[in-house]
Amino acid sequence: MENLASNGAVAVSAAAATATAAWNFTPNEALLGLTAFSVRGVLARVKAGMEAGGGGGGERKVIPMGQGDPSTFKSFQTAPETVDAVAGALRSGEHNSYPTYVGLEPARRSIAQYLSHDLPYELSPDDVYVTNGCAQAIEIMCSVLARPGANILLPRPGYLFYQAHAVFNSMEARYYDLLPDKDWEVDIDGVQALADENTIAMVIVNPGNPCGNVYTYEHLAKASSNRPIAETAQNLGIFVIADEVYAHLTFGERKFVPMGVFGAVAPVFTLGSISKRWLVPGWRIGWIVTNDPNGVFQKTKVVDSIKSYLEICSDPTTFVQVKLDLTCLQDIKDDMDFCCRLANEELVVLLPGIHISHAYMM
Repeated sequence: MENLASNGAVAVSAAAATATAAWNFTPNEALLGLTAFSVRGVLARVKAGMEAGGGGGGERKVIPMGQGDPSTFKSFQTAPETVDAVAGALRSGEHNSYPTYVGLEPARRSIAQYLSHDLPYELSPDDVYVTNGCAQAIEIMCSVLARPGANILLPRPGYLFYQAHAVFNSMEARYYDLLPDKDWEVDIDGVQALADENTIAMVIVNPGNPCGNVYTYEHLAKASSNRPIAETAQNLGIFVIADEVYAHLTFGERKFVPMGVFGAVAPVFTLGSISKRWLVPGWRIGWIVTNDPNGVFQKTKVVDSIKSYLEICSDPTTFVQVKLDLTCLQDIKDDMDFCCRLANEELVVLLPGIHISHAYMM
């Protein structure tokens, strides 16, 4: 009898809730639409049709190649010295408290010294802001730079995490092309055609994601049209956001050159993290670094805005594509269809290019 009474009370309560006037909540439509720009969201669609064992042929191991996490492969292991250092920091009992909002000074000093090796000037710890991975660094930059009517220039193809945060912050994303016949160099003419008085910054990703390109010094300093990237940014009055999370992960003779080398021409925000080069994406440590010998970021109060934003967001913890010959693909509707079939039949998970091009077709 008690159970019946209890169930009856629940039913009455549910009915009363249903009869209540509409709840004072409506979803943020901009937020609901961001799944289209999410690596996780697209990969979930690719893997949704996977069958256990795939391709109807016994149990086989899934090969996850759709997301840049080398640590999931046993052949890529974190250096034991790194693990020992973190374990030692935890055992010391000295790093269980909140960090300062810009990051611990020893960490900021180490990042400054590390990045200064490739620059014609010295960075200081005050140029460094430690973040929860490079993802939060992107979030912070899009939030800080956003203002009514503003737009930001993004590379195409590129990493759509930038668009997701630009859209969420009511900032327009405009796309300049990377030129496949020129090793994916920046289309300088396209940048100039897109920019206007409301353009705040341009993003370059070097080494490139998803193209794997590495910009030469000549391209960064002396573009083929004699209009270097930095000089173009200076003429347009915009900042450069250099995503260098894959810095120094290069092969062959082409060496990585940081955009910060040209910080005296146009001020540069360098974004990076320890995740890729040191094989620890789950440790969530990244940075925003100001390469600005002329103090432009101070004069425009951008650094003040970053500090203010960091005071109200979460602190960081204390203690890697190939062009296809489409004639070889029979009965394949598009890249999403290809990736879904590959995942289902062969258990090989790739991130479809539609993830990168979706925004340009809307």
